[in-house]
Amino acid sequence: MGAMKSLDFWSILFRFLTGLWFIFVVIWPVNGLRPLRQRPRSWGDEWLPLGKEEHELGPFSSWNITGTYRGNWKFLEFANSSSKFPDFRNSNGNSILELISTPTKITGVHYVQGIIIFHDVFDNEHDVRGAQIRVEGVYIWPFRQLRMVANSGKEGEFGQEDEYLLSNPYHLLGVFSSQVFLESPREKIWKRKHSPIYEMEKHCNIEIAAQISRAGKNDGDQDKYYLEGLMESPSVDDDVDCFSPMFLNATSVNTEVYYNKAVNYTLMVTFISFLQVLLLIRQMEHSNTQSGAAKVSLLMIGHQAIMDAYFCLLHLTAGILVESLFNAFATAAFFKFVVFSIFEMRYLLAIWKANRPSMNNGENWEAMRRELSALYSRFYGILLGGILVMYEFHKFLRYIILLLYSFWIPQIVTNVVRDSRKPLHPHYILGMTITRIAIPLYAFGCPHNFMRIEPDRGWCLCLALFTGLQASILLLQHYFGARCFIPRQILPEKYSYYRRFHQGSNHAIDCVICMTTIELGQRSNDCMVTPCDHFFHSGCLQRWMDIKMECPTCRRPLPPS
Repeated sequence: MGAMKSLDFWSILFRFLTGLWFIFVVIWPVNGLRPLRQRPRSWGDEWLPLGKEEHELGPFSSWNITGTYRGNWKFLEFANSSSKFPDFRNSNGNSILELISTPTKITGVHYVQGIIIFHDVFDNEHDVRGAQIRVEGVYIWPFRQLRMVANSGKEGEFGQEDEYLLSNPYHLLGVFSSQVFLESPREKIWKRKHSPIYEMEKHCNIEIAAQISRAGKNDGDQDKYYLEGLMESPSVDDDVDCFSPMFLNATSVNTEVYYNKAVNYTLMVTFISFLQVLLLIRQMEHSNTQSGAAKVSLLMIGHQAIMDAYFCLLHLTAGILVESLFNAFATAAFFKFVVFSIFEMRYLLAIWKANRPSMNNGENWEAMRRELSALYSRFYGILLGGILVMYEFHKFLRYIILLLYSFWIPQIVTNVVRDSRKPLHPHYILGMTITRIAIPLYAFGCPHNFMRIEPDRGWCLCLALFTGLQASILLLQHYFGARCFIPRQILPEKYSYYRRFHQGSNHAIDCVICMTTIELGQRSNDCMVTPCDHFFHSGCLQRWMDIKMECPTCRRPLPPS
Protein backbone atom coordinates (compact mmCIF):
# COMPACT_ATOMS: atom_id res chain seq x y z
CA MET A 1 0.00 0.00 0.00
CA GLY A 2 2.85 2.33 0.92
CA ALA A 3 4.57 1.40 -2.30
CA MET A 4 1.46 2.40 -4.28
CA LYS A 5 1.28 5.79 -2.53
CA SER A 6 4.99 6.34 -3.19
CA LEU A 7 4.46 5.47 -6.86
CA ASP A 8 1.53 7.91 -7.14
CA PHE A 9 3.61 10.62 -5.49
CA TRP A 10 6.49 10.21 -7.91
CA SER A 11 4.04 10.04 -10.85
CA ILE A 12 2.38 13.31 -9.81
CA LEU A 13 5.77 14.93 -9.26
CA PHE A 14 6.94 13.79 -12.72
CA ARG A 15 3.81 15.23 -14.40
CA PHE A 16 4.26 18.49 -12.51
CA LEU A 17 7.89 18.82 -13.56
CA THR A 18 6.96 17.89 -17.14
CA GLY A 19 4.33 20.66 -17.19
CA LEU A 20 6.81 23.20 -15.88
CA TRP A 21 9.34 22.11 -18.49
CA PHE A 22 6.74 22.50 -21.26
CA ILE A 23 5.76 25.98 -20.07
CA PHE A 24 9.31 27.34 -19.71
CA VAL A 25 10.91 25.53 -22.63
CA VAL A 26 8.15 25.46 -25.28
CA ILE A 27 5.50 28.07 -24.54
CA TRP A 28 7.70 30.78 -23.07
CA PRO A 29 10.16 30.93 -26.00
CA VAL A 30 7.23 31.16 -28.44
CA ASN A 31 5.79 34.05 -26.47
CA GLY A 32 9.15 35.81 -26.52
CA LEU A 33 9.75 34.60 -30.10
CA ARG A 34 13.45 33.95 -29.87
CA PRO A 35 15.60 34.18 -33.02
CA LEU A 36 15.48 31.49 -35.65
CA ARG A 37 19.23 30.97 -35.16
CA GLN A 38 20.66 31.37 -31.63
CA ARG A 39 23.33 34.05 -31.52
CA PRO A 40 25.19 35.82 -28.70
CA ARG A 41 22.86 38.77 -29.04
CA SER A 42 19.13 38.37 -29.51
CA TRP A 43 18.27 38.81 -33.19
CA GLY A 44 15.94 41.73 -33.37
CA ASP A 45 14.06 40.96 -30.13
CA GLU A 46 14.68 44.44 -28.78
CA TRP A 47 12.70 45.75 -31.76
CA LEU A 48 9.76 43.38 -31.39
CA PRO A 49 7.64 44.31 -28.38
CA LEU A 50 4.06 43.13 -28.36
CA GLY A 51 2.01 46.12 -29.36
CA LYS A 52 -1.02 47.69 -27.84
CA GLU A 53 -3.21 45.11 -29.57
CA GLU A 54 -2.27 42.36 -27.13
CA HIS A 55 -5.88 42.20 -26.03
CA GLU A 56 -6.79 40.97 -29.53
CA LEU A 57 -4.74 37.80 -29.10
CA GLY A 58 -7.56 36.15 -27.19
CA PRO A 59 -9.86 35.30 -30.11
CA PHE A 60 -6.78 34.79 -32.37
CA SER A 61 -8.08 36.87 -35.27
CA SER A 62 -6.09 35.85 -38.36
CA TRP A 63 -4.83 38.77 -40.46
CA ASN A 64 -4.10 38.30 -44.12
CA ILE A 65 -0.84 40.18 -44.66
CA THR A 66 -0.68 39.39 -48.38
CA GLY A 67 -0.16 42.60 -50.30
CA THR A 68 2.18 45.44 -51.18
CA TYR A 69 4.01 47.42 -48.49
CA ARG A 70 5.80 50.71 -49.03
CA GLY A 71 8.14 52.25 -46.48
CA ASN A 72 11.72 53.18 -45.55
CA TRP A 73 14.96 51.54 -44.49
CA LYS A 74 17.98 52.89 -42.62
CA PHE A 75 21.20 51.61 -41.11
CA LEU A 76 21.42 51.76 -37.34
CA GLU A 77 25.19 52.26 -37.51
CA PHE A 78 25.96 54.31 -40.58
CA ALA A 79 29.64 54.72 -39.64
CA ASN A 80 30.10 50.99 -40.25
CA SER A 81 27.27 50.34 -42.68
CA SER A 82 29.07 47.47 -44.39
CA SER A 83 32.35 45.80 -43.57
CA LYS A 84 32.36 43.47 -46.59
CA PHE A 85 30.45 45.64 -49.06
CA PRO A 86 31.68 49.25 -48.91
CA ASP A 87 29.34 50.10 -51.80
CA PHE A 88 26.53 50.62 -49.30
CA ARG A 89 27.22 54.32 -48.89
CA ASN A 90 23.70 55.63 -48.35
CA SER A 91 22.30 55.47 -44.85
CA ASN A 92 18.59 55.35 -45.71
CA GLY A 93 16.13 55.10 -48.55
CA ASN A 94 12.78 53.80 -49.73
CA SER A 95 11.68 50.18 -49.96
CA ILE A 96 8.79 48.14 -51.36
CA LEU A 97 7.73 44.72 -50.06
CA GLU A 98 5.58 42.23 -51.93
CA LEU A 99 4.37 39.51 -49.52
CA ILE A 100 2.20 36.43 -49.98
CA SER A 101 0.91 34.61 -46.90
CA THR A 102 -0.26 31.00 -47.19
CA PRO A 103 -1.84 28.99 -44.31
CA THR A 104 -0.03 25.84 -43.22
CA LYS A 105 -1.08 22.69 -41.36
CA ILE A 106 0.37 24.15 -38.16
CA THR A 107 -2.24 26.23 -36.34
CA GLY A 108 -1.19 29.87 -36.02
CA VAL A 109 1.64 29.66 -38.57
CA HIS A 110 1.53 30.96 -42.14
CA TYR A 111 4.18 30.43 -44.79
CA VAL A 112 5.32 33.74 -46.32
CA GLN A 113 7.03 34.36 -49.67
CA GLY A 114 7.92 37.69 -51.12
CA ILE A 115 10.31 40.18 -52.65
CA ILE A 116 11.94 43.18 -50.99
CA ILE A 117 13.01 45.99 -53.30
CA PHE A 118 15.46 48.50 -51.81
CA HIS A 119 15.86 51.86 -53.50
CA ASP A 120 18.76 54.31 -52.99
CA VAL A 121 21.07 51.58 -51.69
CA PHE A 122 24.08 52.50 -53.78
CA ASP A 123 25.60 55.79 -54.78
CA ASN A 124 25.43 57.24 -58.27
CA GLU A 125 28.77 55.71 -59.21
CA HIS A 126 27.23 52.27 -59.63
CA ASP A 127 24.02 53.58 -61.20
CA VAL A 128 21.97 50.75 -59.73
CA ARG A 129 18.48 52.05 -59.07
CA GLY A 130 17.47 49.33 -56.66
CA ALA A 131 18.31 46.03 -55.03
CA GLN A 132 15.84 43.15 -55.11
CA ILE A 133 15.97 40.22 -52.66
CA ARG A 134 13.66 37.20 -52.58
CA VAL A 135 12.67 36.17 -49.08
CA GLU A 136 10.65 33.43 -47.41
CA GLY A 137 9.73 32.61 -43.84
CA VAL A 138 6.89 32.21 -41.37
CA TYR A 139 4.25 34.52 -39.96
CA ILE A 140 2.99 33.53 -36.48
CA TRP A 141 -0.27 35.42 -36.57
CA PRO A 142 -1.41 34.99 -32.93
CA PHE A 143 1.65 37.03 -31.89
CA ARG A 144 1.90 39.16 -35.08
CA GLN A 145 5.50 38.06 -35.57
CA LEU A 146 7.16 37.74 -38.97
CA ARG A 147 10.48 35.92 -39.51
CA MET A 148 12.05 35.68 -42.97
CA VAL A 149 15.35 34.71 -44.55
CA ALA A 150 16.74 35.17 -48.06
CA ASN A 151 15.36 32.65 -50.53
CA SER A 152 18.09 30.33 -51.77
CA GLY A 153 16.13 29.27 -54.88
CA LYS A 154 17.79 29.24 -58.27
CA GLU A 155 17.78 32.38 -60.33
CA GLY A 156 14.93 32.47 -62.79
CA GLU A 157 12.61 30.06 -60.97
CA PHE A 158 9.08 31.35 -60.58
CA GLY A 159 7.25 30.87 -57.34
CA GLN A 160 3.94 31.86 -55.89
CA GLU A 161 5.14 35.41 -55.36
CA ASP A 162 5.69 35.78 -59.12
CA GLU A 163 2.10 34.76 -59.79
CA TYR A 164 0.98 37.41 -57.32
CA LEU A 165 3.15 40.06 -58.94
CA LEU A 166 1.68 39.23 -62.33
CA SER A 167 -1.76 40.18 -61.03
CA ASN A 168 -0.77 43.19 -58.90
CA PRO A 169 -1.49 46.46 -60.74
CA TYR A 170 0.66 48.50 -58.32
CA HIS A 171 3.75 46.42 -59.01
CA LEU A 172 3.14 45.87 -62.72
CA LEU A 173 2.39 49.48 -63.55
CA GLY A 174 5.61 50.49 -61.81
CA VAL A 175 7.55 47.81 -63.67
CA PHE A 176 5.98 48.85 -66.99
CA SER A 177 6.78 52.52 -66.47
CA SER A 178 10.35 51.68 -65.43
CA GLN A 179 10.83 49.59 -68.56
CA VAL A 180 9.35 52.29 -70.80
CA PHE A 181 10.76 55.41 -69.18
CA LEU A 182 13.97 54.22 -67.52
CA GLU A 183 15.80 51.16 -68.78
CA SER A 184 15.51 48.12 -71.00
CA PRO A 185 15.14 44.54 -69.68
CA ARG A 186 18.54 43.63 -71.10
CA GLU A 187 20.30 46.35 -69.11
CA LYS A 188 18.28 45.52 -66.01
CA ILE A 189 19.42 41.87 -66.13
CA TRP A 190 23.03 42.94 -66.70
CA LYS A 191 22.91 45.29 -63.71
CA ARG A 192 21.34 42.57 -61.63
CA LYS A 193 24.22 40.19 -62.44
CA HIS A 194 26.91 42.80 -61.74
CA SER A 195 25.36 44.48 -58.71
CA PRO A 196 26.80 44.01 -55.19
CA ILE A 197 23.45 42.54 -54.09
CA TYR A 198 24.04 39.55 -56.37
CA GLU A 199 27.36 38.85 -54.62
CA MET A 200 25.86 39.51 -51.21
CA GLU A 201 23.28 36.75 -51.66
CA LYS A 202 26.15 34.26 -52.18
CA HIS A 203 28.21 35.19 -49.09
CA CYS A 204 25.63 36.44 -46.57
CA ASN A 205 22.73 35.06 -44.57
CA ILE A 206 19.95 37.63 -44.62
CA GLU A 207 17.56 37.42 -41.67
CA ILE A 208 14.53 39.61 -41.00
CA ALA A 209 12.46 39.86 -37.82
CA ALA A 210 9.39 42.10 -37.88
CA GLN A 211 6.27 42.95 -35.93
CA ILE A 212 2.89 43.39 -37.65
CA SER A 213 0.28 45.82 -36.32
CA ARG A 214 -2.95 47.26 -37.63
CA ALA A 215 -2.83 50.88 -38.76
CA GLY A 216 -6.52 51.57 -39.34
CA LYS A 217 -8.49 51.51 -42.56
CA ASN A 218 -7.62 52.43 -46.13
CA ASP A 219 -9.77 54.60 -48.36
CA GLY A 220 -11.51 51.46 -49.60
CA ASP A 221 -12.47 50.29 -46.08
CA GLN A 222 -9.70 47.69 -46.17
CA ASP A 223 -7.44 46.86 -43.25
CA LYS A 224 -4.19 48.78 -43.29
CA TYR A 225 -1.17 47.03 -41.75
CA TYR A 226 2.11 48.41 -40.46
CA LEU A 227 5.33 46.39 -40.52
CA GLU A 228 8.36 47.27 -38.39
CA GLY A 229 11.46 45.19 -37.87
CA LEU A 230 15.16 44.56 -38.20
CA MET A 231 17.24 43.06 -41.00
CA GLU A 232 20.62 41.50 -40.24
CA SER A 233 23.25 39.82 -42.44
CA PRO A 234 25.67 37.43 -40.70
CA SER A 235 28.42 36.20 -43.00
CA VAL A 236 28.57 32.60 -44.15
CA ASP A 237 32.35 32.29 -43.77
CA ASP A 238 33.01 34.06 -40.44
CA ASP A 239 31.25 35.90 -37.64
CA VAL A 240 31.61 39.34 -39.23
CA ASP A 241 28.39 40.91 -40.43
CA CYS A 242 28.10 41.75 -44.12
CA PHE A 243 26.52 45.08 -43.18
CA SER A 244 25.17 46.78 -40.10
CA PRO A 245 21.68 45.98 -38.83
CA MET A 246 19.05 47.67 -40.97
CA PHE A 247 15.79 49.02 -39.59
CA LEU A 248 12.72 48.51 -41.79
CA ASN A 249 9.23 49.95 -41.64
CA ALA A 250 6.47 49.77 -44.20
CA THR A 251 2.74 50.37 -44.52
CA SER A 252 0.42 48.33 -46.70
CA VAL A 253 -0.69 49.92 -49.95
CA ASN A 254 -4.26 49.77 -51.17
CA THR A 255 -3.92 48.63 -54.76
CA GLU A 256 -7.51 49.71 -55.43
CA VAL A 257 -6.31 53.31 -55.26
CA TYR A 258 -3.82 52.70 -58.06
CA TYR A 259 -6.42 50.75 -59.99
CA ASN A 260 -8.80 53.72 -59.79
CA LYS A 261 -6.00 56.12 -60.80
CA ALA A 262 -5.26 54.01 -63.86
CA VAL A 263 -8.94 53.87 -64.80
CA ASN A 264 -9.27 57.65 -64.38
CA TYR A 265 -6.20 58.10 -66.57
CA THR A 266 -7.74 56.01 -69.35
CA LEU A 267 -10.94 58.04 -69.07
CA MET A 268 -8.86 61.20 -69.50
CA VAL A 269 -7.16 59.75 -72.59
CA THR A 270 -10.52 58.70 -74.03
CA PHE A 271 -11.97 62.18 -73.48
CA ILE A 272 -8.89 63.80 -75.04
CA SER A 273 -9.17 61.53 -78.08
CA PHE A 274 -12.83 62.49 -78.49
CA LEU A 275 -11.89 66.19 -78.38
CA GLN A 276 -9.17 65.62 -80.96
CA VAL A 277 -11.70 64.01 -83.30
CA LEU A 278 -13.94 67.09 -83.00
CA LEU A 279 -10.98 69.41 -83.64
CA LEU A 280 -9.95 67.42 -86.70
CA ILE A 281 -13.47 67.61 -88.10
CA ARG A 282 -13.46 71.40 -87.55
CA GLN A 283 -10.12 71.71 -89.34
CA MET A 284 -11.23 69.51 -92.23
CA GLU A 285 -14.29 71.72 -92.69
CA HIS A 286 -12.04 74.80 -92.58
CA SER A 287 -9.88 73.42 -95.42
CA ASN A 288 -12.50 71.46 -97.36
CA THR A 289 -11.41 72.90 -100.73
CA GLN A 290 -8.43 71.87 -102.83
CA SER A 291 -6.67 75.18 -102.30
CA GLY A 292 -7.31 75.09 -98.54
CA ALA A 293 -6.03 71.53 -98.15
CA ALA A 294 -2.90 72.31 -100.18
CA LYS A 295 -1.93 74.98 -97.64
CA VAL A 296 -1.75 72.41 -94.80
CA SER A 297 1.62 70.76 -94.25
CA LEU A 298 1.68 67.04 -95.07
CA LEU A 299 4.54 66.52 -92.58
CA MET A 300 2.59 68.16 -89.77
CA ILE A 301 -0.42 65.83 -90.10
CA GLY A 302 1.81 62.79 -90.61
CA HIS A 303 3.82 63.75 -87.50
CA GLN A 304 0.68 63.87 -85.36
CA ALA A 305 -0.59 60.59 -86.83
CA ILE A 306 2.67 58.85 -85.84
CA MET A 307 2.37 60.26 -82.31
CA ASP A 308 -1.17 58.89 -81.95
CA ALA A 309 -0.01 55.53 -83.30
CA TYR A 310 2.68 55.41 -80.60
CA PHE A 311 0.12 56.20 -77.91
CA CYS A 312 -2.16 53.50 -79.27
CA LEU A 313 0.61 50.88 -79.09
CA LEU A 314 1.70 52.06 -75.65
CA HIS A 315 -1.77 51.78 -74.10
CA LEU A 316 -2.43 48.46 -75.80
CA THR A 317 0.84 47.05 -74.40
CA ALA A 318 -0.01 48.31 -70.93
CA GLY A 319 -3.41 46.64 -71.12
CA ILE A 320 -1.85 43.33 -72.15
CA LEU A 321 0.71 43.55 -69.35
CA VAL A 322 -1.78 44.40 -66.58
CA GLU A 323 -4.60 41.94 -67.17
CA SER A 324 -6.92 43.47 -64.58
CA LEU A 325 -6.77 46.82 -66.45
CA PHE A 326 -7.02 45.44 -69.98
CA ASN A 327 -10.52 46.76 -70.70
CA ALA A 328 -9.67 50.30 -69.60
CA PHE A 329 -6.38 50.54 -71.50
CA ALA A 330 -7.82 48.77 -74.55
CA THR A 331 -10.59 51.41 -74.72
CA ALA A 332 -8.03 54.23 -74.64
CA ALA A 333 -5.95 52.44 -77.30
CA PHE A 334 -9.03 51.99 -79.50
CA PHE A 335 -9.88 55.70 -79.45
CA LYS A 336 -6.29 56.58 -80.29
CA PHE A 337 -6.47 54.07 -83.13
CA VAL A 338 -9.63 55.77 -84.42
CA VAL A 339 -7.94 59.19 -84.31
CA PHE A 340 -4.86 58.25 -86.32
CA SER A 341 -6.17 55.51 -88.64
CA ILE A 342 -9.49 57.04 -89.68
CA PHE A 343 -9.42 60.80 -89.32
CA GLU A 344 -5.74 61.73 -89.55
CA MET A 345 -4.92 59.25 -92.32
CA ARG A 346 -7.98 60.43 -94.27
CA TYR A 347 -6.90 64.04 -93.86
CA LEU A 348 -3.38 63.03 -94.88
CA LEU A 349 -4.68 61.56 -98.15
CA ALA A 350 -6.79 64.67 -98.80
CA ILE A 351 -3.72 66.91 -98.43
CA TRP A 352 -1.66 64.58 -100.62
CA LYS A 353 -4.28 64.68 -103.41
CA ALA A 354 -4.62 68.48 -103.13
CA ASN A 355 -0.88 68.87 -103.77
CA ARG A 356 -1.19 66.68 -106.91
CA PRO A 357 -4.08 68.13 -108.96
CA SER A 358 -2.89 66.37 -112.11
CA MET A 359 -3.79 62.97 -110.59
CA ASN A 360 -7.36 63.87 -109.71
CA ASN A 361 -8.67 63.13 -113.23
CA GLY A 362 -7.77 59.42 -112.82
CA GLU A 363 -5.98 59.15 -116.19
CA ASN A 364 -2.56 58.16 -114.81
CA TRP A 365 -3.75 55.54 -112.33
CA GLU A 366 -0.46 53.56 -112.23
CA ALA A 367 1.61 56.59 -111.27
CA MET A 368 -0.92 57.52 -108.59
CA ARG A 369 -0.82 53.99 -107.18
CA ARG A 370 2.99 54.02 -107.04
CA GLU A 371 3.12 57.38 -105.26
CA LEU A 372 0.41 56.31 -102.85
CA SER A 373 2.33 53.13 -102.03
CA ALA A 374 5.46 55.21 -101.45
CA LEU A 375 3.49 57.47 -99.08
CA TYR A 376 2.29 54.53 -96.96
CA SER A 377 5.75 52.95 -97.02
CA ARG A 378 7.38 56.13 -95.73
CA PHE A 379 4.74 56.54 -93.03
CA TYR A 380 4.99 53.04 -91.59
CA GLY A 381 8.76 52.95 -92.09
CA ILE A 382 9.15 56.09 -89.98
CA LEU A 383 6.73 54.59 -87.44
CA LEU A 384 8.80 51.40 -87.00
CA GLY A 385 12.10 53.27 -87.17
CA GLY A 386 10.99 55.59 -84.40
CA ILE A 387 10.23 52.60 -82.17
CA LEU A 388 13.75 51.25 -82.73
CA VAL A 389 15.31 54.66 -82.06
CA MET A 390 13.40 55.07 -78.78
CA TYR A 391 14.40 51.55 -77.71
CA GLU A 392 18.10 52.13 -78.39
CA PHE A 393 18.22 55.68 -77.02
CA HIS A 394 15.78 55.23 -74.13
CA LYS A 395 18.13 57.10 -71.79
CA PHE A 396 17.37 60.27 -73.80
CA LEU A 397 13.63 59.65 -73.87
CA ARG A 398 12.76 63.08 -72.50
CA TYR A 399 14.67 64.75 -75.34
CA ILE A 400 13.01 62.43 -77.85
CA ILE A 401 9.60 63.45 -76.49
CA LEU A 402 10.55 67.12 -76.94
CA LEU A 403 11.46 66.31 -80.52
CA LEU A 404 8.13 64.56 -81.04
CA TYR A 405 6.28 67.60 -79.71
CA SER A 406 7.74 69.85 -82.40
CA PHE A 407 4.83 68.88 -84.66
CA TRP A 408 3.86 72.51 -85.41
CA ILE A 409 7.27 73.42 -86.90
CA PRO A 410 6.61 71.89 -90.38
CA GLN A 411 3.44 74.01 -90.71
CA ILE A 412 5.29 77.16 -89.62
CA VAL A 413 7.98 76.56 -92.26
CA THR A 414 5.37 75.76 -94.92
CA ASN A 415 3.52 79.00 -94.18
CA VAL A 416 6.70 81.03 -94.58
CA VAL A 417 7.84 79.29 -97.78
CA ARG A 418 4.44 79.38 -99.52
CA ASP A 419 3.20 82.56 -97.84
CA SER A 420 -0.01 80.69 -97.05
CA ARG A 421 -3.04 82.57 -95.82
CA LYS A 422 -4.86 81.08 -92.77
CA PRO A 423 -4.25 77.38 -93.38
CA LEU A 424 -5.27 76.24 -89.86
CA HIS A 425 -8.28 77.16 -87.76
CA PRO A 426 -7.36 78.89 -84.45
CA HIS A 427 -9.50 76.41 -82.50
CA TYR A 428 -7.55 73.54 -84.03
CA ILE A 429 -4.22 75.14 -83.08
CA LEU A 430 -5.15 75.82 -79.46
CA GLY A 431 -7.13 72.61 -78.93
CA MET A 432 -4.45 70.29 -80.33
CA THR A 433 -1.72 72.02 -78.36
CA ILE A 434 -3.55 71.61 -75.05
CA THR A 435 -4.80 68.06 -75.59
CA ARG A 436 -1.47 66.70 -76.81
CA ILE A 437 0.62 67.94 -73.89
CA ALA A 438 -1.87 66.56 -71.32
CA ILE A 439 -0.48 63.00 -71.33
CA PRO A 440 3.24 63.83 -70.88
CA LEU A 441 2.41 66.48 -68.28
CA TYR A 442 0.47 63.86 -66.30
CA ALA A 443 3.23 61.26 -66.60
CA PHE A 444 6.15 63.55 -65.69
CA GLY A 445 4.44 66.32 -63.75
CA CYS A 446 1.75 64.78 -61.53
CA PRO A 447 3.28 63.83 -58.14
CA HIS A 448 0.63 61.13 -57.57
CA ASN A 449 0.56 59.49 -61.01
CA PHE A 450 -0.18 55.77 -61.15
CA MET A 451 3.02 55.10 -63.12
CA ARG A 452 5.16 55.86 -60.06
CA ILE A 453 7.44 58.18 -62.06
CA GLU A 454 9.26 60.89 -60.17
CA PRO A 455 7.91 64.30 -61.25
CA ASP A 456 10.21 66.54 -63.28
CA ARG A 457 8.62 69.97 -63.19
CA GLY A 458 11.50 71.66 -64.98
CA TRP A 459 11.12 69.37 -67.97
CA CYS A 460 7.33 69.84 -67.95
CA LEU A 461 7.80 73.61 -67.97
CA CYS A 462 10.16 73.33 -70.96
CA LEU A 463 7.64 71.17 -72.83
CA ALA A 464 4.77 73.59 -72.15
CA LEU A 465 6.84 76.62 -73.22
CA PHE A 466 8.13 74.85 -76.34
CA THR A 467 4.69 73.82 -77.61
CA GLY A 468 3.17 77.14 -76.51
CA LEU A 469 5.79 79.05 -78.52
CA GLN A 470 4.96 77.04 -81.64
CA ALA A 471 1.23 77.67 -81.20
CA SER A 472 1.86 81.41 -80.66
CA ILE A 473 3.80 81.67 -83.91
CA LEU A 474 0.98 79.93 -85.80
CA LEU A 475 -1.59 82.33 -84.33
CA LEU A 476 0.57 85.31 -85.32
CA GLN A 477 0.78 83.94 -88.85
CA HIS A 478 -2.99 83.46 -88.90
CA TYR A 479 -3.87 87.03 -87.90
CA PHE A 480 -0.90 89.09 -89.19
CA GLY A 481 0.40 87.11 -92.15
CA ALA A 482 2.66 84.13 -92.66
CA ARG A 483 5.81 86.31 -92.87
CA CYS A 484 4.89 88.90 -90.27
CA PHE A 485 7.95 88.24 -88.08
CA ILE A 486 10.43 88.34 -90.99
CA PRO A 487 11.95 91.73 -91.95
CA ARG A 488 10.75 92.99 -95.31
CA GLN A 489 14.32 93.68 -96.44
CA ILE A 490 15.13 89.97 -96.68
CA LEU A 491 11.82 88.87 -98.17
CA PRO A 492 11.74 88.05 -101.90
CA GLU A 493 9.67 90.17 -104.22
CA LYS A 494 6.16 88.91 -104.85
CA TYR A 495 3.39 89.86 -107.20
CA SER A 496 1.01 92.62 -106.09
CA TYR A 497 -2.60 92.16 -107.18
CA TYR A 498 -3.20 95.88 -106.46
CA ARG A 499 -0.62 97.05 -109.00
CA ARG A 500 -1.16 100.21 -110.98
CA PHE A 501 -2.94 99.75 -114.29
CA HIS A 502 -3.66 102.03 -117.28
CA GLN A 503 -6.96 103.88 -116.88
CA GLY A 504 -7.09 105.43 -120.37
CA SER A 505 -10.09 103.42 -121.45
CA ASN A 506 -13.40 104.57 -120.03
CA HIS A 507 -15.45 101.52 -120.94
CA ALA A 508 -16.66 99.35 -118.06
CA ILE A 509 -15.26 95.88 -117.39
CA ASP A 510 -17.33 93.05 -115.98
CA CYS A 511 -16.10 90.74 -113.20
CA VAL A 512 -16.55 87.18 -114.52
CA ILE A 513 -17.00 85.88 -110.95
CA CYS A 514 -19.96 87.99 -109.80
CA MET A 515 -20.98 89.18 -113.31
CA THR A 516 -21.21 92.82 -112.20
CA THR A 517 -19.44 95.91 -113.53
CA ILE A 518 -16.05 96.96 -112.17
CA GLU A 519 -15.62 100.71 -111.82
CA LEU A 520 -12.01 101.31 -112.79
CA GLY A 521 -12.14 104.87 -111.55
CA GLN A 522 -12.61 103.80 -107.94
CA ARG A 523 -9.87 103.11 -105.42
CA SER A 524 -7.32 100.50 -106.41
CA ASN A 525 -8.14 98.41 -103.29
CA ASP A 526 -11.55 97.59 -104.76
CA CYS A 527 -10.03 96.05 -107.89
CA MET A 528 -7.42 93.29 -108.27
CA VAL A 529 -5.42 92.59 -111.42
CA THR A 530 -3.97 89.16 -112.24
CA PRO A 531 -0.60 88.70 -114.00
CA CYS A 532 -2.58 87.90 -117.15
CA ASP A 533 -4.23 91.38 -116.99
CA HIS A 534 -7.72 90.25 -115.98
CA PHE A 535 -9.71 92.47 -113.60
CA PHE A 536 -11.85 91.28 -110.69
CA HIS A 537 -13.40 92.64 -107.55
CA SER A 538 -11.07 92.25 -104.56
CA GLY A 539 -13.52 90.21 -102.48
CA CYS A 540 -14.49 88.01 -105.42
CA LEU A 541 -10.93 87.09 -106.38
CA GLN A 542 -9.88 86.42 -102.76
CA ARG A 543 -12.78 84.03 -102.26
CA TRP A 544 -11.94 82.37 -105.59
CA MET A 545 -8.27 81.97 -104.61
CA ASP A 546 -9.32 80.28 -101.37
CA ILE A 547 -10.80 77.56 -103.58
CA LYS A 548 -8.49 77.48 -106.60
CA MET A 549 -5.22 79.22 -107.37
CA GLU A 550 -6.19 79.61 -111.04
CA CYS A 551 -7.33 82.62 -113.05
CA PRO A 552 -11.13 82.42 -113.47
CA THR A 553 -10.82 83.62 -117.04
CA CYS A 554 -7.84 81.86 -118.63
CA ARG A 555 -7.16 79.13 -116.00
CA ARG A 556 -3.51 80.07 -115.59
CA PRO A 557 -1.84 79.40 -112.19
CA LEU A 558 -1.90 82.39 -109.88
CA PRO A 559 0.91 83.41 -107.48
CA PRO A 560 0.16 83.78 -103.75
CA SER A 561 -1.51 87.01 -102.78
